[in-house]
Amino acid sequence: MNSASTGNPDTRATGRANRRRGALGRYVFAATLVRSADGGAVVAIVLLAHASGLPGWLAGLLGASITAPHLLGPFIARRLDTARDGRRVIAFSAVLHGLLLAGAALLIPVSWALWPAILLFVSGVFGPMLTGGISSRLPSIAGPGQRDQRRAQSWDVASYGISGTLGPAVVAWIAATSDALTAPLVLAGAAVLGAGAVLVLPGQEPPDQAVAVPSPAQTLRHMAGHGPLRRTLGLTVTVAFSVAALPIYAVAIAPGLGGASTAGLLVAAYGVGNLLGSAGLMVRPLRGDADRLTSSLALLVAAGLVLVISTPFLEASLVAFCLAGIANALFFAATLAARSEYAPIESRGQIFIWVGALKIAAGSAGTAVAGVTIGSATSTPLVLATALIALATTVSIIDRRRPPAPAHR
Repeated sequence: MNSASTGNPDTRATGRANRRRGALGRYVFAATLVRSADGGAVVAIVLLAHASGLPGWLAGLLGASITAPHLLGPFIARRLDTARDGRRVIAFSAVLHGLLLAGAALLIPVSWALWPAILLFVSGVFGPMLTGGISSRLPSIAGPGQRDQRRAQSWDVASYGISGTLGPAVVAWIAATSDALTAPLVLAGAAVLGAGAVLVLPGQEPPDQAVAVPSPAQTLRHMAGHGPLRRTLGLTVTVAFSVAALPIYAVAIAPGLGGASTAGLLVAAYGVGNLLGSAGLMVRPLRGDADRLTSSLALLVAAGLVLVISTPFLEASLVAFCLAGIANALFFAATLAARSEYAPIESRGQIFIWVGALKIAAGSAGTAVAGVTIGSATSTPLVLATALIALATTVSIIDRRRPPAPAHR
């Protein structure tokens, strides 16, 4: 009789660990596919619009049609918390995102821009399901221990980093070797394939029908009233707004460091730093209270921005951008830990999507503000970003030290 049949505890524990590792691998595969489709969509649509002879301002508006509706994502996210099987909700969102993206791409060369813009807008509404929505499934896959949870979150950070690099890179490669229309169609296929991968992830316990699932507005009010979630949201939005200035800054300083193409190297170094940071977390996950970690690691991001400003030479700038990417990866992992550990189960999906949607909106605003302010001096956007992070971190520390408000009877 073997050990498995006798119910050996060590064998059972090894079996559970192997199943979790297999599930985590499937999660990373699914998440990377659907997030690559989402992350590469803007580049693909803008390139296709240019190839179709549309003016630059209209190509930009079509790209914005995908990202702007992310703010509406939380208003459909409640379905993720009420569904008996959240995998189907995410998979449906991925398929719809892919089909709408493909439809818009086919229309751009042959129709008035309004019609593809409408399809892209609806597609963008489902974008947060592919980012924060799928992240909300991770706690049930990773295992019960904090170390297991945080190591899994490092894989999630890596998925974001890989997809944020892979999606646009694949689009650029396809557009260069084939044609601009093929790229969004390939992304659409990736979204549909990713939907199938989502469906084979482990299921979660169905929601307790006796527990009321809050509305989007109630969820946002809960986050505003819950100290750790409020601080996590505030710092996430602030850091996203701030690091969005890095590509603009890279373009501005590139001519003095060797030429316009240097901007791509600097941004790539930042992306490599994100991946290195997530790889380091796989080996040594974050430890300690997630609420405090978000504050300390936000300051680390600010220090990275100061380092970027302070480096006058190309080699030093590449290292500085890489270190800023590492800092941002650590901070992002801390925010994932905070969302996982402080979000109530009945609104976990909505909280993940609210934070993700507001983060994307903040990043778009940060890019716009950096573009406006960089005219006075190239370092202005990063100086402002650093000061903003320092201020937000100070506020979060003061907020944490306040005594909790008495419960209302």
